[in-house]
Amino acid sequence: MNDQQLLRYARHVLLPQVDVEGQQQLLDAHVLIVGLGGLGCPVAQYLAASGVGRLTLVDPDRVELSNLQRQIAHSDATLGEYKVHSAAKELARINSGVQVYCCPVAVDVDWLQQQLESVDVVVDCSDNADVRYAINAACLQHKTPWVSGAAVALQGQLAVFDPRIDDSPCYRCLYPNLSDAAASCAGSGVIAPLVGVIGSMQALETLKLLLGLASPLGQLLSYDALQADWRRWQLNQQKNCADCGSLD
Repeated sequence: MNDQQLLRYARHVLLPQVDVEGQQQLLDAHVLIVGLGGLGCPVAQYLAASGVGRLTLVDPDRVELSNLQRQIAHSDATLGEYKVHSAAKELARINSGVQVYCCPVAVDVDWLQQQLESVDVVVDCSDNADVRYAINAACLQHKTPWVSGAAVALQGQLAVFDPRIDDSPCYRCLYPNLSDAAASCAGSGVIAPLVGVIGSMQALETLKLLLGLASPLGQLLSYDALQADWRRWQLNQQKNCADCGSLD
């Protein structure tokens, strides 16, 4: 790192869990963020500010007026633009040293398989169950860790899946059927700051994965915004799982 980088990331470098070596790991890292909506905006902003060297942004949608209530990387000035391009402008304002790659495409397993060779962590911010199953399948094949987040109405969820760990559960172990995971903020609404809470937690868990720090593997964290209450649910690998069970 040069002197400017040491100054920019000084509050990280002061942490014994990060130090100069850890910050260099972040600068060398590549994170793929799927979805640049309510969750993806704070994830991308915090990862860029933290110095993650390469960010690939994936989202086929354009910025709409109804997004601006909670999607804080977008603005009136970027209405109608692809969300990935709108977010990239905000990230350049935050940290011009981060390389940002924009992919205004819909995600499927085949597309992901082509991307994951160079990716260290995937962050799912898609608000779409089909996309999560695709991420799950591709990350299992490539043994790529990923961070899942969801925020609907006044409820949030967070989980970390790491196929590098033997016998660790996958997303389909948690939600075997599409109907179990189908709720979305588009159909149910969401209180605006909740996506910031969950998105910030996703960014934190991503940094922990990149730095090799402990993550809540095998757990689902659930947040009740009305009661300000966090709960933990233990997850176990399902031996008959259609995704990870077939890899044994």
